[in-house]
Amino acid sequence: MASTLSDRLSRLVKTMRGQARITEANVQDMLREVRMALLEADVALPVVRDFVARVKDKALGQEVVGSLNPGQMLVGIVHKELAATMGEVDEHGALKPPADIDLAVQPPAVVLMAGLQGAGKTTTTAKLARHLIARRKKKVLTVSADVYRPAAIEQLKTVTAQAGAEWFPSSPSQTPREIALAALDHARRHYADVLIVDTAGRLAVDQAMMAEIRLLHEVLNPVETLFVVDAMQGQDAINTARAFKEALPLTGVVLTKLDGDSRGGAALSVRSVTGAPIKFAGVSEKIDGLEVFDAERHAGRVLGMGDIVALVEEVQKGVDIGAAQKLAEKVKSGGFDLDDFREQISQMKKMGGLAGLMDKLPSQITQRAAGADLDRAERDVRRMEGIICSMTREERRKPDLIKASRKRRIAAGAGVQVQEVNRLLNQFEQMQGMMKKMKGGGLMKMMKRMGGMGGFPGLPRG
Repeated sequence: MASTLSDRLSRLVKTMRGQARITEANVQDMLREVRMALLEADVALPVVRDFVARVKDKALGQEVVGSLNPGQMLVGIVHKELAATMGEVDEHGALKPPADIDLAVQPPAVVLMAGLQGAGKTTTTAKLARHLIARRKKKVLTVSADVYRPAAIEQLKTVTAQAGAEWFPSSPSQTPREIALAALDHARRHYADVLIVDTAGRLAVDQAMMAEIRLLHEVLNPVETLFVVDAMQGQDAINTARAFKEALPLTGVVLTKLDGDSRGGAALSVRSVTGAPIKFAGVSEKIDGLEVFDAERHAGRVLGMGDIVALVEEVQKGVDIGAAQKLAEKVKSGGFDLDDFREQISQMKKMGGLAGLMDKLPSQITQRAAGADLDRAERDVRRMEGIICSMTREERRKPDLIKASRKRRIAAGAGVQVQEVNRLLNQFEQMQGMMKKMKGGGLMKMMKRMGGMGGFPGLPRG
């Protein structure tokens, strides 16, 4: 959905440039593009109709403000309505801030996970545990009430350990009710703040499944009942959402696989069908790849505006501030070496690599690098790290020591040709030269000349 809608609206902005006001005719042109993009993204037809009607109502007759043209103004309206469709609005129509889990109850707060098999409930359970431990500083216990798929219990045990949470053992010989009551008792006696209950999924919605999860809801009285749905499901997600809404009082939705090549219509459809807010989005396969869903920021991604806030958050999570300060001191003293070079590569990898960073930038920037082979650039970065790791500590500190015989040894250790070792050393010398200019106060001059240099090794130019 993101690329399709962004591309269609970008073309529209160009064609409408120079027009003085928003008219019935140019609104119809824009709405046609929006309608087609949403339908192609598998958004439910009733949701599309409602969305288009609201955009039309807001757009007609609006004056073009300042330097904006009608196309830009209409994109702004679409952005605002996309955010309102995926998020929650107050009585005045203003978008509410993103909502995390409500834990304002006597511990343990119980969270019940619901959804079809394959939607990602078990991994999402562990990711949610990780989120609550890292962001909310809570003691979390997980338990699996899936007695039909023994592998599910072991899977939850494994991913819970990765999340750093506690796991309560269960067995296929028990009933889901027995498991739930035993886990709740354990959580109370061991002072857990949160108990997350992973439930059984099915390949399709059936009455037995719904009866079972309704019973669990009655037994546990959860503070949150989260519906986990695969963002790549499309129209199937709507039918599933409707069935779970009728069976359970859902308090929130978790969209998984939002980073995949899906058409992404589930984000709009599920929110509309369930009436429950989208609380979390699975944005990667990593254990910390779950983020609180921000409707305004996601609408920006959909429209190709990128997500600079998420990029800043990735930097804050991935960058070691203490190490950065030490590097700054080394740069001032002129002591930048290959160990520091390798550390910069490592920091970038922690932030999701080149592809992860590019994904959060606005489309105008990423389009310039569209011709660049990011996969190749990622491989080059990993190869550089391998070459540096094949050096001795002394060689990393004093690259001038690396002559022909040492280069051959390093190349053999890294599994590359000697020419690649030479290329790395040349790139390092370039960066070292840049660092010396920074030390001398010539940062602004260096920035102006950057267009003529190779930039950071592995990164596409521009």
